[in-house]
Parts: sequence; C-alpha cells; structure tokens
Amino acid sequence: MSYSTAEALRTVTLDDVRGARKMLSGVARMTAMEGSRHLSRAVAAPVHLKCENLQRTGSFKLRGAYVRIAGLLPEERAAGVVAASAGNHAQGVALASSLLGVRSTVFMPKGAPLPKISATREYGAEVRLQGQVVDETLAAAMEYAHETGAVFIHPFDHPDVIAGQGTVGLEILEQCPEVRTIVVGIGGGGLAAGIAVAVKALRPDVRIVGVQAEGAAAYPPSLAAGRPVSVRNPVTMADGIRVGRPGDVPFGIVGELVDEVRTVTEDELSAALLLCLERAKLVVEPAGASPVAALLSRPDAFEGPVVAVLSGGNVDPVLMERVLRHGMAAQGRYLAVRLRLTDRPGALASLLGTLSVVDANVLDVSHVRTDPRLGLTEAEVELHLETKGPAHCAEVDQALREAGYTVIG
Repeated sequence: MSYSTAEALRTVTLDDVRGARKMLSGVARMTAMEGSRHLSRAVAAPVHLKCENLQRTGSFKLRGAYVRIAGLLPEERAAGVVAASAGNHAQGVALASSLLGVRSTVFMPKGAPLPKISATREYGAEVRLQGQVVDETLAAAMEYAHETGAVFIHPFDHPDVIAGQGTVGLEILEQCPEVRTIVVGIGGGGLAAGIAVAVKALRPDVRIVGVQAEGAAAYPPSLAAGRPVSVRNPVTMADGIRVGRPGDVPFGIVGELVDEVRTVTEDELSAALLLCLERAKLVVEPAGASPVAALLSRPDAFEGPVVAVLSGGNVDPVLMERVLRHGMAAQGRYLAVRLRLTDRPGALASLLGTLSVVDANVLDVSHVRTDPRLGLTEAEVELHLETKGPAHCAEVDQALREAGYTVIG
C-alpha cells in the first residue's frame, strides 16, 4: 500500500482543496480558459477548454505531486521520494521535489519517450530506466522505497494528491461561473475525483462527466461491481489514462460525485487531438483530448455551457505524427485506392494527371507488374492520397471511374 490505513479512510473535503490551493500559490499556474467556436456549434451551447496542457511540466500532475510532497514530515523529506511513471507524473514529481528541496528518484519504463526522460532529468530527478511496462516499473519503484525508506508518491491514490488536483475545479468555477457540465478524462481517477469534490461542494447542480479510452475502461465495470476491478492489458494510445485499475481513494469519490463515465474510441481520440491542433492551435496529448473526443462523439449529450479539461500536452513527436495521420484517416482525409491500368509508357503519368485535376495529393505509389493475377498488358497501382474529406474522396473515386480506370478497392 502507498498510504496508511488512516489515510485510505480519510475523505477529501472542500477545505482540503482550498488548503491545497494556498499551498500551490506561486507554484502552479491558473491556466487559461479558451472558448471553442467549432465545439460550441457542435454542442449548440458554449464550450470552453481548460488548458492544463499549458501548466508547468505540461500537465495538471504538478498540483497533486507538490501538495503530497509538501505535506511530508521532515524525516520523510530527508529520506527522499520515489515515483514510477512513463511521463506526466514523473515530471510533476521531479519539479515539485526540486522546488521543495527534496531528493527524488523516478523509475521509468525502458521504452519511455526520450523527450519525457530528458525533461524529468532536467527538472532534477534521478531517472532509472527499469521494466518494459509500467507495472514492472512500478514494482521496481516500490522495492526501492522498501529498501531505502524513500516515500512512494502515488500518481492518484492519495487524499493529498486528489486535493491538489481539485484546485482545477476551483479555477473552473471562477473562470466560468455559469458552467453546467464539466468533462474530464479518467485514468486512475485522481483528477476527476478532485474536481468533483470542489465543484459539487459549491455547485451541486453542475454535471461532471468522466471519459475513459474504450480499451482501458476500468471504471464502468468497477462502478457496476461496487468496487475497483482490474482490466487486463489496457490498450490505448492515450497513455495518460491507460490505467488498469481505479485507485481505492478516488474510486469512492468518483462513485459518489461523478454523474457519468463515458468511453471513446481510438478514432475519436485521434480526431479530437487533430481538432485541438487545427482549430484551437493547442498541442494536446491523446489523454488530454479525451473530453473533446466525448463531445465530438455525442454532442447532443451535454448541457452547456460546457468546460472540457485538457489535462496534458506532453505528446511524443513520433506518436503525434502517427496520431495525426490516424485522425486524418478517421475524418476521411486519406484515401487508399487500388486500380488496374494498361501497362504502357505514360499510363502512370496519365493517371496522376487525372488525380491532379481533382486536386488529390498523392502521398505514396506502389506499382506492380509481376503479379500472376494480372494480364499480359496489365499493371496494378495502389495509391495513398490526401483528400479534403469524405465528399472529396467520393469525387476522386468518380473521376477515376469516369476516366475509364478499373477501381478494385
């Protein structure tokens, strides 16, 4: 266990969140609240984006980590702290520890993105790469805590952490006092629980909706069972909410105060990340874009004004490229087409000319002449095209057929 029995039984109150806010004065920023015309049109009500992706370290995690470490006894601080994380929590613990003069050790998986490893080191932590998956890394951190006496800083399963994350809720009520619905991503549940404690105490009429990735949705079965249950091998691009089991402390709060937990698909996450980048000019990681994905998937299900919490912006550039391509494909802005044409000089140039007329951008061409299924004078071409959307895809397909090409798929 990462906390004592007394801590596990201690609830989190509005006073705890207010105390955390005083503690975070001068440490955590009050992040911006940006309106979104595109999402407001879709929802038919005002939609605002709470930009925790612009928080120090790139996510809300600094809030909870700082409050937890600041609350340690002098002898606990002297022993140092240890954490396990693939990204956001690692950076939050590293910076919080440096600000408080506490030695920190952070265990990260061997496959963690290099930018996140570098950032964690730059914030002052000693980084140890151990384990191929987060569960192995977590076990290594717990063993280190047992051997050295360092205090393990859990990413979500502690009252102090939840109180720190709850300061986001206080800011939302101040920045958008007319809010009717708050939408927030859920992994272990610390952020959603903290926001719920603060908001429901002051505005019980505000509806709070949690969002999980479909492939890592441990809360729906846990809420149905009345206790935290594990999801085996959670799979999602949204690593910030890829948690296989709800935390014991946040689970009780979420079950009592969060009105609904919804799930979103990988396609919806990709489309949401792309929308944040293109329309809001905000770099948001997949987990941070999960509330936007929920709004896009069911815009009629949310009463406005709505605040969507963009919880983080620490996305690996390689993943960003893949997700953007996936998002564009989900929006029908990529078209893969396979067709046959006569194998003669100039045939491929003629095909490309047809595509040029309808303004389709060719990304990749595969030209096959030796397949035994082909006739003596035939060639097969597979094209990957960038288009402007589903209507443009249909226009490209029609132009190819009218030009006499045999479109196979």
